[in-house]
Order: sequence, then structure tokens, then C-alpha cells
Amino acid sequence: MSTTIAGAPGADAHVRLAHFPVAFFSTVMGLAGLAIALLKASHVLGLAAVIPTAVAAFAALVFLTTAIFYAFKAGRHWHAVTEEFNHPVKINFFPTISISLILFSILALELAPALAGPLLAIGASLHLAFTLAVLNWWFNKQHYETAHLNPAWFIPIVGNVLVPVSAVRLGHVEAAWFFFSIGIVFWGVLFTIIINRVVFHHPLPERLRPTLFIMIAPPAVGFLSWVALSGGIDGFGRVLFYFGLFITLFLATQALHLARIRFFLSWWAYSFPLAAITVAAWTMYERLGGAVFLGLSLVLQTIVIAVVVGLAARTMVAIVRGEVCVPE
Repeated sequence: MSTTIAGAPGADAHVRLAHFPVAFFSTVMGLAGLAIALLKASHVLGLAAVIPTAVAAFAALVFLTTAIFYAFKAGRHWHAVTEEFNHPVKINFFPTISISLILFSILALELAPALAGPLLAIGASLHLAFTLAVLNWWFNKQHYETAHLNPAWFIPIVGNVLVPVSAVRLGHVEAAWFFFSIGIVFWGVLFTIIINRVVFHHPLPERLRPTLFIMIAPPAVGFLSWVALSGGIDGFGRVLFYFGLFITLFLATQALHLARIRFFLSWWAYSFPLAAITVAAWTMYERLGGAVFLGLSLVLQTIVIAVVVGLAARTMVAIVRGEVCVPE
């Protein structure tokens, strides 16, 4: 095969293209999440949205670039795409594509309203398709083992809970409830079996340990969707927010341990969940006020900025060194 010809012109680039992972779209989720957090902070504090707009534009550029590379991969190495989709772990990262589009619809509500509806329609429809495909894979494949289970399994199913954040504002209330119901019910199911996996079985492989941060996202995003659906902060909303905050505090105690892990693209699992709990904190401050919520929001905002900037820099270093897009 041409992907194994060493020394041929462009051979290295051809090989690396075959190993370009769909997980690269998780970088878009992190960047878009940061843009949403900055936009929320600007709105709450009455600041100009220049920086959030720039970050959103950069996230869109990264999305387009990643989509082009993955399209080339699909055209030249379709077998590699099907191998990813048939992989018990990698399949869960395909919905990062649809989630990215949903995140852009949230940004577009403030920055480009005419695009919000189309982006949501495409993103939500694609995510529903991914949800059904992944569920069919789970139910009908025989090769799944306990070792394959990890927090990335939240992505395809619980990602549905993100839809109401923009759907409600666009007037699609019943559709918002539909997607919210899928995500919130499956969150409880998946959270239970993932805790069982982490506590009673072998530790997660080093590459997948950063995905523990994904556990922050369902309650944090669920809180934002619940506020959009209910119109305010009630008891259930508080349960979602404070549980997400507790998971964040718990994972903060693991920071030194996680810092020793070698760099993988899975490090981007730190970014979007931290952005989600940051937006949730700003929402609590916006609705309830108080110095505690303001301080919490500012601390989380600082952390997520540092994390995303650090991840972007480390990813660029990894690209230059040839540490990504290589056989595992």
C-alpha cells in the first residue's frame, strides 16, 4: 500500500493523513467552549465582545481546517475512517463534530444570529444520527469489554443535553425537551457504569485518564439547558450546578497526578468541561448575584483561559515534533 512506502515524495504526509484522528475535533469543542465562556463573562460584566469574537473566529478556522483534513482522509483512506468508527473507544469521538456545530450555534446567537438556526439544525440532526448509530453499535456488537468503557462514552449520548441552550432561544422548545430527555436520562445510566468501571476494574489507560474531566460536562451543561427550559434557577438546577462543581473540585485534587501524563490529544478533554462549569458559574452570578459566585466565576475563567492556551501551545509543539497523526 502507498501508506507504507518509506522515502517516497510526500510519503510521510500521506502516512500521517491516514492517522489523522477524528478526536482532533475535540480541540474545536475546547476553543468554542472558551469563546462561549468569554462571551458570557463579557455579557455579565458589560464588556465589549472583541476577544470572544476573535476566539470564536479562531475556533471556526480550526473547525474548517480539521474538517478539510478529515475529508481528505476520508477520500484517500476510507478504510482508516471505518476502522475508527468500528473502534470501541474512537467511535465516541465522531459526535465531537456535531457538538462543535451546536456550540457554534450558541455563539452565533450573539455574534451572527442568521447562522444560529442553520447551525443548530445541522448540528442537532447530525448528533441525533450519531446517537442512534452509537447506540446500535453498543447493542449489536460483541467485542465490547469493560476495559473499553471510559468517560468518552458520555460524548455521543449525553451531548444531546447541549441542544436546548440554543434551541429554546430559537423557539424550538419541544425539540429542546426531546434532546434534553435523551441526554439527562442516559447521563445517570452512564455515570453509574463508569464509576463502577473506575472503582472496581483496572485503572484507565494513561491516554484516557484526562477523559475523567468529561464527567464535569453533563451536570454543567445540563444546568445551562435546565435554566433555558425552566426559565430560572430552581432546586433541580441547583443540584445540577453544585454536583458539577463538586466533580470539578474532586478532579482538581487529581491535578498533580494528571500533570505527569504524557501529552495526548485526549488532554483536550480538560477544556470544554472546564468551560462549561465556568459558563454555569457566570449564569449563577447573573441570576443570583453575590461576591462568592463572582469570585468563583473569575477563578474558573482564569483557569479555563490558561488551560486552553496551554493546550493550544502544547498541541502546536506536538504537531511540529510529529507526535500526533502517528500509529498508536
